[in-house]
Amino acid sequence: MELHFTKLQGNGNDFILIDEYERIAIPDEMKAQFAMLYCDRRFGIGADGVLYLSLSKNADLKMRLLQPDESEAEMCGNGIRCFAKYAHDSGYVRDSCTVETLAGIIPVEMAYRDDLFSATSGMPEPKFLRKDIPATGEGEYREKINGFDVYAVNTGVPHAVIFTDALDSVDLAEAGPKIRRHPTFPKGANANFVERSDADSLRIRTYERGVEEETLSCGTGATAAAAVAHHLGYVGSRVEVETRGGPLTIFLEGETKMEGPATTVFAGTILF
Repeated sequence: MELHFTKLQGNGNDFILIDEYERIAIPDEMKAQFAMLYCDRRFGIGADGVLYLSLSKNADLKMRLLQPDESEAEMCGNGIRCFAKYAHDSGYVRDSCTVETLAGIIPVEMAYRDDLFSATSGMPEPKFLRKDIPATGEGEYREKINGFDVYAVNTGVPHAVIFTDALDSVDLAEAGPKIRRHPTFPKGANANFVERSDADSLRIRTYERGVEEETLSCGTGATAAAAVAHHLGYVGSRVEVETRGGPLTIFLEGETKMEGPATTVFAGTILF
Protein backbone atom coordinates (compact mmCIF):
# COMPACT_ATOMS: atom_id res chain seq x y z
CA MET A 1 0.00 0.00 0.00
CA GLU A 2 1.22 3.49 -0.86
CA LEU A 3 0.28 6.76 0.85
CA HIS A 4 1.26 10.03 -0.78
CA PHE A 5 2.02 13.07 1.39
CA THR A 6 3.31 16.60 1.02
CA LYS A 7 5.53 18.40 3.51
CA LEU A 8 4.94 22.17 3.82
CA GLN A 9 6.06 24.90 6.20
CA GLY A 10 4.94 28.38 7.17
CA ASN A 11 7.73 30.33 8.86
CA GLY A 12 9.27 27.05 10.00
CA ASN A 13 6.02 25.71 11.48
CA ASP A 14 5.96 22.49 9.44
CA PHE A 15 3.25 20.02 8.51
CA ILE A 16 2.61 16.76 6.75
CA LEU A 17 -0.45 17.14 4.50
CA ILE A 18 -2.60 14.16 3.57
CA ASP A 19 -4.94 14.74 0.63
CA GLU A 20 -8.38 13.21 1.18
CA TYR A 21 -10.13 15.30 -1.48
CA GLU A 22 -11.31 12.24 -3.42
CA ARG A 23 -11.21 9.51 -0.80
CA ILE A 24 -10.30 8.83 2.82
CA ALA A 25 -6.63 7.89 2.97
CA ILE A 26 -6.40 7.21 6.70
CA PRO A 27 -9.42 6.05 8.74
CA ASP A 28 -10.51 8.56 11.39
CA GLU A 29 -9.69 6.16 14.21
CA MET A 30 -6.07 5.99 12.98
CA LYS A 31 -5.44 9.68 12.23
CA ALA A 32 -4.20 10.58 15.72
CA GLN A 33 -1.81 7.62 15.90
CA PHE A 34 -0.53 8.44 12.41
CA ALA A 35 0.33 11.96 13.62
CA MET A 36 2.15 10.61 16.66
CA LEU A 37 4.24 8.22 14.55
CA TYR A 38 5.07 10.33 11.51
CA CYS A 39 5.60 13.71 13.19
CA ASP A 40 8.59 12.16 14.97
CA ARG A 41 11.73 13.86 13.62
CA ARG A 42 13.95 10.81 14.01
CA PHE A 43 11.73 7.83 13.29
CA GLY A 44 9.13 9.52 11.07
CA ILE A 45 8.91 12.29 8.49
CA GLY A 46 9.10 15.04 11.09
CA ALA A 47 6.53 17.79 11.56
CA ASP A 48 4.61 19.90 14.07
CA GLY A 49 1.36 18.27 12.96
CA VAL A 50 -0.58 16.48 10.22
CA LEU A 51 -3.08 18.39 8.08
CA TYR A 52 -5.94 16.48 6.48
CA LEU A 53 -7.62 18.06 3.43
CA SER A 54 -11.11 16.99 2.44
CA LEU A 55 -14.33 18.32 0.97
CA SER A 56 -16.78 20.20 3.18
CA LYS A 57 -20.56 20.53 3.13
CA ASN A 58 -20.33 24.08 4.49
CA ALA A 59 -17.20 25.52 2.84
CA ASP A 60 -14.94 24.94 -0.15
CA LEU A 61 -12.66 22.63 1.83
CA LYS A 62 -12.25 21.15 5.29
CA MET A 63 -9.04 21.16 7.33
CA ARG A 64 -8.23 18.99 10.31
CA LEU A 65 -5.00 19.18 12.29
CA LEU A 66 -3.79 16.24 14.37
CA GLN A 67 -0.80 16.86 16.60
CA PRO A 68 2.16 14.77 17.79
CA ASP A 69 0.51 14.13 21.17
CA GLU A 70 -2.52 12.68 19.26
CA SER A 71 -4.76 15.64 20.12
CA GLU A 72 -6.73 17.58 17.51
CA ALA A 73 -6.26 21.35 17.36
CA GLU A 74 -9.19 23.64 16.67
CA MET A 75 -7.28 25.90 14.30
CA CYS A 76 -3.76 26.70 13.09
CA GLY A 77 -2.76 30.01 11.51
CA ASN A 78 0.42 28.79 9.82
CA GLY A 79 -1.20 25.48 8.99
CA ILE A 80 -4.10 27.05 7.12
CA ARG A 81 -1.69 28.93 4.84
CA CYS A 82 0.14 25.68 4.07
CA PHE A 83 -3.22 24.02 3.50
CA ALA A 84 -4.26 26.84 1.14
CA LYS A 85 -1.01 26.62 -0.81
CA TYR A 86 -1.45 22.91 -1.41
CA ALA A 87 -5.10 23.41 -2.41
CA HIS A 88 -4.13 26.23 -4.79
CA ASP A 89 -1.24 24.31 -6.36
CA SER A 90 -3.45 21.22 -6.76
CA GLY A 91 -6.10 23.21 -8.63
CA TYR A 92 -8.79 22.67 -5.99
CA VAL A 93 -9.19 26.44 -5.52
CA ARG A 94 -8.01 29.57 -7.27
CA ASP A 95 -7.14 32.86 -5.55
CA SER A 96 -9.56 32.51 -2.64
CA CYS A 97 -11.45 29.86 -0.70
CA THR A 98 -13.26 29.12 2.53
CA VAL A 99 -11.99 26.45 4.90
CA GLU A 100 -14.01 24.63 7.53
CA THR A 101 -12.16 24.18 10.84
CA LEU A 102 -13.20 23.31 14.38
CA ALA A 103 -12.91 27.04 15.13
CA GLY A 104 -15.33 27.97 12.34
CA ILE A 105 -15.19 28.71 8.63
CA ILE A 106 -12.07 30.66 7.69
CA PRO A 107 -11.77 32.75 4.48
CA VAL A 108 -8.38 32.71 2.76
CA GLU A 109 -7.01 34.86 -0.06
CA MET A 110 -3.79 33.81 -1.74
CA ALA A 111 -1.36 34.91 -4.44
CA TYR A 112 2.09 34.33 -5.86
CA ARG A 113 4.38 37.36 -5.94
CA ASP A 114 7.77 36.84 -7.64
CA ASP A 115 7.26 33.08 -7.25
CA LEU A 116 6.70 33.44 -3.51
CA PHE A 117 3.37 32.28 -2.12
CA SER A 118 1.54 34.47 0.36
CA ALA A 119 -1.87 34.06 1.97
CA THR A 120 -4.11 36.27 4.05
CA SER A 121 -6.49 34.32 6.23
CA GLY A 122 -9.32 35.43 8.42
CA MET A 123 -8.75 34.58 12.07
CA PRO A 124 -11.28 33.85 14.81
CA GLU A 125 -12.14 37.05 16.67
CA PRO A 126 -9.93 37.27 19.78
CA LYS A 127 -11.81 36.45 22.98
CA PHE A 128 -10.21 37.54 26.21
CA LEU A 129 -10.74 34.78 28.71
CA ARG A 130 -10.01 33.75 32.27
CA LYS A 131 -11.22 30.29 33.19
CA ASP A 132 -13.27 30.48 29.94
CA ILE A 133 -15.28 33.49 31.21
CA PRO A 134 -15.58 36.44 28.77
CA ALA A 135 -13.59 39.45 29.94
CA THR A 136 -15.07 42.81 30.85
CA GLY A 137 -11.75 44.47 31.73
CA GLU A 138 -8.04 43.87 32.19
CA GLY A 139 -8.43 42.20 35.57
CA GLU A 140 -10.76 39.58 34.13
CA TYR A 141 -8.16 38.04 31.85
CA ARG A 142 -4.89 38.85 33.63
CA GLU A 143 -3.55 36.64 36.36
CA LYS A 144 -0.26 35.91 38.12
CA ILE A 145 1.04 32.43 37.22
CA ASN A 146 4.42 31.18 38.48
CA GLY A 147 5.59 34.76 38.91
CA PHE A 148 4.49 35.90 35.44
CA ASP A 149 1.69 38.32 34.55
CA VAL A 150 -0.31 36.18 32.13
CA TYR A 151 -3.00 37.43 29.78
CA ALA A 152 -5.49 34.85 28.54
CA VAL A 153 -6.98 35.10 25.04
CA ASN A 154 -8.53 32.66 22.58
CA THR A 155 -7.89 33.11 18.84
CA GLY A 156 -9.42 29.81 17.81
CA VAL A 157 -6.97 28.14 20.20
CA PRO A 158 -6.43 29.09 23.88
CA HIS A 159 -3.32 31.21 24.49
CA ALA A 160 -1.38 32.65 27.39
CA VAL A 161 0.49 35.87 26.58
CA ILE A 162 3.38 37.06 28.76
CA PHE A 163 5.27 40.29 28.07
CA THR A 164 9.01 40.39 28.76
CA ASP A 165 11.90 42.78 28.21
CA ALA A 166 14.37 39.93 27.67
CA LEU A 167 12.80 37.48 25.23
CA ASP A 168 16.03 35.74 24.29
CA SER A 169 16.77 34.98 27.94
CA VAL A 170 13.49 33.18 28.62
CA ASP A 171 13.93 29.47 29.37
CA LEU A 172 10.89 28.34 27.41
CA ALA A 173 11.50 24.65 28.11
CA GLU A 174 11.21 25.44 31.83
CA ALA A 175 8.51 28.12 31.91
CA GLY A 176 6.38 26.99 28.98
CA PRO A 177 4.99 23.68 30.30
CA LYS A 178 4.01 25.18 33.67
CA ILE A 179 1.88 27.85 32.02
CA ARG A 180 0.63 25.59 29.23
CA ARG A 181 -0.83 23.15 31.81
CA HIS A 182 -1.96 25.63 34.47
CA PRO A 183 -5.52 25.03 35.84
CA THR A 184 -6.54 28.48 34.59
CA PHE A 185 -6.70 26.86 31.15
CA PRO A 186 -9.06 23.84 31.35
CA LYS A 187 -8.07 22.72 27.84
CA GLY A 188 -4.44 23.77 28.15
CA ALA A 189 -2.95 26.72 26.29
CA ASN A 190 -0.05 27.76 24.11
CA ALA A 191 2.42 29.84 26.14
CA ASN A 192 3.60 32.94 24.26
CA PHE A 193 6.44 35.15 25.52
CA VAL A 194 6.36 38.53 23.81
CA GLU A 195 8.77 41.46 23.62
CA ARG A 196 7.71 44.87 22.41
CA SER A 197 10.00 45.99 19.60
CA ASP A 198 9.57 49.13 17.50
CA ALA A 199 6.22 50.90 17.23
CA ASP A 200 3.52 48.47 16.10
CA SER A 201 5.88 45.50 16.13
CA LEU A 202 6.44 42.56 18.47
CA ARG A 203 8.81 39.62 18.85
CA ILE A 204 7.43 36.30 20.05
CA ARG A 205 8.41 32.81 21.13
CA THR A 206 5.80 30.08 21.63
CA TYR A 207 5.68 26.85 23.61
CA GLU A 208 2.95 25.03 21.69
CA ARG A 209 0.23 22.84 23.14
CA GLY A 210 0.06 19.50 21.37
CA VAL A 211 3.61 19.75 20.05
CA GLU A 212 4.84 20.11 23.65
CA GLU A 213 7.92 22.13 22.80
CA GLU A 214 8.87 25.47 21.29
CA THR A 215 7.93 25.87 17.63
CA LEU A 216 9.52 28.31 15.21
CA SER A 217 6.21 30.08 14.63
CA CYS A 218 2.60 30.02 15.79
CA GLY A 219 0.06 31.99 13.77
CA THR A 220 -2.74 31.93 16.33
CA GLY A 221 -0.15 32.84 18.97
CA ALA A 222 1.07 35.82 16.96
CA THR A 223 -2.57 36.91 16.59
CA ALA A 224 -3.16 36.47 20.33
CA ALA A 225 -0.07 38.52 21.21
CA ALA A 226 -1.04 41.30 18.80
CA ALA A 227 -4.61 41.32 20.13
CA VAL A 228 -3.52 41.67 23.76
CA ALA A 229 -0.92 44.32 22.91
CA HIS A 230 -3.55 46.25 20.97
CA HIS A 231 -6.07 45.87 23.81
CA LEU A 232 -3.50 47.34 26.20
CA GLY A 233 -2.70 50.23 23.84
CA TYR A 234 0.85 49.09 23.07
CA VAL A 235 0.30 48.81 19.28
CA GLY A 236 -2.11 49.95 16.60
CA SER A 237 -4.43 47.89 14.43
CA ARG A 238 -1.71 46.61 12.07
CA VAL A 239 1.01 44.70 13.89
CA GLU A 240 4.23 43.18 12.58
CA VAL A 241 5.07 40.08 14.58
CA GLU A 242 8.53 38.54 14.27
CA THR A 243 8.56 34.83 15.06
CA ARG A 244 11.74 32.77 15.20
CA GLY A 245 10.84 31.43 11.76
CA GLY A 246 9.99 34.76 10.12
CA PRO A 247 7.51 37.66 10.03
CA LEU A 248 3.72 37.69 10.16
CA THR A 249 1.40 40.66 9.75
CA ILE A 250 -1.72 40.83 11.92
CA PHE A 251 -4.65 43.09 11.04
CA LEU A 252 -7.01 43.96 13.90
CA GLU A 253 -9.27 46.63 12.42
CA GLY A 254 -12.66 45.19 11.48
CA GLU A 255 -12.18 41.48 10.88
CA THR A 256 -9.04 39.95 12.35
CA LYS A 257 -6.65 38.73 9.62
CA MET A 258 -3.15 37.33 9.31
CA GLU A 259 -0.77 37.52 6.34
CA GLY A 260 2.28 35.35 5.83
CA PRO A 261 4.12 32.91 3.56
CA ALA A 262 3.93 29.18 2.95
CA THR A 263 6.39 26.90 1.19
CA THR A 264 6.25 23.35 -0.16
CA VAL A 265 9.28 21.47 1.15
CA PHE A 266 8.93 18.12 -0.58
CA ALA A 267 6.48 15.38 -1.50
CA GLY A 268 6.89 11.67 -0.91
CA THR A 269 5.30 8.26 -0.57
CA ILE A 270 4.98 6.05 2.49
CA LEU A 271 5.08 2.33 1.76
CA PHE A 272 3.10 0.11 4.11
